[in-house]
Amino acid sequence: MEFSALQIAGLLGGEVIGDENVKVNNLSKIEEGKAKTLSFLANPIYTPHIYTTDASIVIVNKTLQLDKPVKSTCTLIKVENAYESFAKLLEIYNQFVSNKTGIEQPSHISKTASLGKDCYIGAFAYIGENVKIGNNVKIYPQCYIGDNTTIGNDTTLFAGVKIYHNCVIGNHCTIHASTVIGSDGFGFAPNSENNYKKVPQIGNVVIEDHVEIGSNTSIDRATLGSTIIRKGVKLDNLIQIAHNVEVGENTVMAGGAFIAGSTKIGKNVLVGGQAGVIGHLKVADGVKIAGQSGVGNNIDKEGEIVQGSPAFPIGDYKRAYVLFRGLSKLHDRVRALELKLKP
Repeated sequence: MEFSALQIAGLLGGEVIGDENVKVNNLSKIEEGKAKTLSFLANPIYTPHIYTTDASIVIVNKTLQLDKPVKSTCTLIKVENAYESFAKLLEIYNQFVSNKTGIEQPSHISKTASLGKDCYIGAFAYIGENVKIGNNVKIYPQCYIGDNTTIGNDTTLFAGVKIYHNCVIGNHCTIHASTVIGSDGFGFAPNSENNYKKVPQIGNVVIEDHVEIGSNTSIDRATLGSTIIRKGVKLDNLIQIAHNVEVGENTVMAGGAFIAGSTKIGKNVLVGGQAGVIGHLKVADGVKIAGQSGVGNNIDKEGEIVQGSPAFPIGDYKRAYVLFRGLSKLHDRVRALELKLKP
């Protein structure tokens, strides 16, 4: 499918500089631009490529100052923010290519389940008893939706997602392949027979609106009550959220993060890759936890930045790290003094 510069500018509220009738049918990076592709320039580092790119259309900031003319084959679309505008186009494109509807066979949909308008149910999907699915929901092949689960409007579950019974998924959520929502929390009690007896996990998971969850992530159901992922949260791949955890609004976690049971993470928190937080803690709003850090105590100060394992404030960590890196030299100096002072 092709789009003209005039059509694209209309979508973005931009100004066409060049041939408004030129058309594109693909996307490219500006340094690898080819004829009939659309690209963008937002980072000043890539500005030299604007003069050499073969891309037919390039989205640029209105503030861009050119030192010389671009190629005659290159049409510019000037906008307020090139990066945001290009992201908007990508979102429109993604909606276009993923606009599936209908029910593929074989699939199982319980007679007591309800589906909204314009849903897509992929082959080999299973939808259990009393499930409620909103409008424009996309459920890709081999997904499992357990009994009494609710899924809001415009939510997408990619292939192989498993959602256990009684869970609640909000509107405009995206859950990527092979993620598991609502598996049992890790609850076992030692007994007199010197082994562990499983504690039934009878709560659920509640995921609010506009949440995105990467592939192969696990979010455990609560022992009692709910494990809660608040609106706007973004979780990367391979993350573990344990039972009764609450993750605050707009918090972001990078791949491999682990949050242990009953911990409460505040709003707008950033958690780096492979970082871990032990159970029953509270992390204040706006905290930043550096990658591979291990948090073993409450973080009460809003906006605190911590690093290390155990994690502590970033300024103290940097000073300690300078000393740590010099330990081998300090050892050599002490050893030399010992030899010198040896009778």
